[in-house]
Parts: sequence; C-alpha cells; structure tokens
Amino acid sequence: MKKSLLLLTLILTFSTGLFAQSKTDMVKVTVDFLETLSSNQKYSVLFSMDDSLRTKWTNLPIGLAPRKGLRYGDLSEQSKISFHKILSTIFSSQGYLKTFAIMQVDDILHEIFEIAHQREKIDEQMIGFIRTLDWDYGNYYLALLGNPGMDAAWGFKFEGHHLSINLTVTKDSYTMTPLFLGSDPAVVEVTQYAGLRPLSKEEDYGFWFVNTLDDAQKAKATLSQEVPKDILTNPDRPQWYEEFMGIKGSELRPEQMKVLHYLIEEYMNNMEKEKAEEYLAILHARGMDEVYFAWIGSYEPMKPHYYMIHSPDFIIEYDNVGFLDNANHIHSIFREKGNDFGEDILRKHLMEHKH
Repeated sequence: MKKSLLLLTLILTFSTGLFAQSKTDMVKVTVDFLETLSSNQKYSVLFSMDDSLRTKWTNLPIGLAPRKGLRYGDLSEQSKISFHKILSTIFSSQGYLKTFAIMQVDDILHEIFEIAHQREKIDEQMIGFIRTLDWDYGNYYLALLGNPGMDAAWGFKFEGHHLSINLTVTKDSYTMTPLFLGSDPAVVEVTQYAGLRPLSKEEDYGFWFVNTLDDAQKAKATLSQEVPKDILTNPDRPQWYEEFMGIKGSELRPEQMKVLHYLIEEYMNNMEKEKAEEYLAILHARGMDEVYFAWIGSYEPMKPHYYMIHSPDFIIEYDNVGFLDNANHIHSIFREKGNDFGEDILRKHLMEHKH
C-alpha cells in the first residue's frame, strides 16, 4: 500500500511539472487557431463554460443530431492547418491519426452505400435515408468554451459521427474524458481504401486477451446476455457503471495480465505522452489486481462482441455489432471516474481560485 501511494505521489508530481509545458503548448496552438478565424467564425466557435454544450455528447451523425459550433468543413486551409496542430498537441501520434481516420471513414462510408445502391443491393428508400445522415469528412463541429489562457478554466470540444473529444483545462490540470472513438466500417472492404482499420488494436488486443483465458476463466469473464447494441454508458444512459463484472485481474496469470495491460495502454496512449503517463501511474498505483474484464458475444472477429474493462478509476468500453450481416461497426469509450468534462478538476479549481 505504501509503495503504491509513493509511486502515485512521485509520478503525479513529475507529471504536474510536465503539465506546465503541455498547457503552454495547448494555449498557444488554440490562440493561434483563433487568430486564423473571421469575426463571424469566432462568434460561431466561442461559448461560455456554463453553456450546456460543454457537458453533452453524442456520436450520432449530423443528420440525426445537429451540433452547435463551427463546422470543420467551413474552415480555410490556414485554419485547418492550425486546427490540426491542436489535435496533434492534445493527442499522441496514434490518437491524432485515429481521429483523422475516423473522419475520413465518413466519406468512405458514404461511398460504400452509393456503390451498394449502384449494384442494386439497397433500394431507393434506403439510399434516400442514408443521404439524410450527412456522412461527410467536413461534418464535424468544434467549440471553444471559456477563454484559453494559463490561469483560466476553459474547454475544447470536437464532435461528429463516431467522434466526441472533450478537453477541459484548469490552471493546474486537464482532462480528456469522455473520449469516444468509433469506426463504421471497422474494416473497409471495398473502394481504394479496402483494408483500412482505424481502431485495429482495440479489436485485435481484445481478442488476443480473451483467447488467452482457459475455459474456466472464459466462463467467468463471459456474461450470459445478448451483445449490447451500443456501449452501456451511451449518452442516453448513466455515464458511470457501478457494478464490477467479469474476471478480476487478481485471477489472471502474469502473462495474461501483461496482454490485458497492452489493451488498456492502447486506450491511454491515445493521449499525449504526459497525460498517458499520468493515467498509467493511477492504474499502477491501484494495481492491475483491481481491474475487471467482462466479455459478451463471439470470440471470433466479424461476429457481434463486446468488452468492458473496469477499475475503481477508469472504464473502457468497446462494442462491435454492425447493422447488416456481420459485426463491422466499432464504438469505444475511455472514461476517468469523476472527471468526465473535468468535473473533479473544475471543482478543485473553483475552490482554490475565487471567481
């Protein structure tokens, strides 16, 4: 226990020192981006920290859930370059490239259905509905909440189909949860992009881990229910799951725990290095013994399946169910308990800094 507390104290102290540089970079690239916008665009993108937009999220396409903010597709080339600097500052290279690929897959998805229509695999009614969903690389919306600065609390939101990025920054810390990443299709099967898999390791490491389990362990990890049609903490349900389900880390062999750690790292390492190290320090201080893993569905790809990784500090959810004849549609989310939309760090900020 003392060793874990010491580890957490040392690494969080270390990460606090690094945070100053990370925050400086975040503020700079965000202010630089604002300077590329017209007056009308600034009016569209700037919101108060009290706006309800800040704490709402959805992964639905724009045609089903219109967003407030500034449309990415309406940015100038200069603004897009500056905006990508924000993404590459708050994310690691893998997180940044996943975000870009998810946006690109929206264009591919539109093309896939147009091809299916041309080949008479879907009828006029279906293609008419598909077109109303407005799948498009440009149909993602960004919002800046508050005033980006070194002493103020502020936020950044970027959202659209299969993407919800929620950054909250205070004087002393920042958080990036909830972080939702999805991909439809999970693997592109037609067009020149055939083979593209934006969330490949989330799927591959999940299958790798569950198939290291022996029969008794699998029976304990696998829940006897239908594969959920969405993550359990979706926008229409409670945002935290209190019940621990499945197999506990303390019941795993060392080599199995190592693979489970790879899977958790895949989610944490989407964040820039300092934030990923902070999250890993919290995980290690608590210990892998306290992590639960639950699985539902098939142990083979392209068939519906779901998993949850759950500790007292984090929830990771993943599902792949699809809507046609196979499972080729991924939803995933990473959450830090108590810090969705910066709940904990904003409370601390308000207590320490009078407003």
